Amino acid sequence: MHKVDDLKIWQKSIELTKAIYLLVSELPKDEQYGLISQMKRCSISIPSNIAEGAGRNSQKEFKHFLSIANGSTYELQTQLILSMELNLIKKERVQTLIELCVEIQKMNYSLQKSLMKTELTTQY
Repeated sequence: MHKVDDLKIWQKSIELTKAIYLLVSELPKDEQYGLISQMKRCSISIPSNIAEGAGRNSQKEFKHFLSIANGSTYELQTQLILSMELNLIKKERVQTLIELCVEIQKMNYSLQKSLMKTELTTQY
């Protein structure tokens, strides 16, 4: 349906995932099964769900997977804020990634809105 590597939102979420993997290497080792594991899973979930949705057969299914990806983005944003507030990572390191999460959330919303418009115009 959509060529996933052409989607800017997918490209941005791959960028975010790579940055998260670098960031979590700075977290204390006692967070290996806590925040580190959770942040990795959330970040991977974002481009993975975008890709899965893009490969589905309908706009409705794509929107569903974009919605899941959006939830993962908000979850990751929360974990980034938490890691900053727990003084595990400096605010300067986290702020850029939070901004990237927000950018991806906005892109996701716009893409879902665009898919909804396409759905409506093909129905009539």
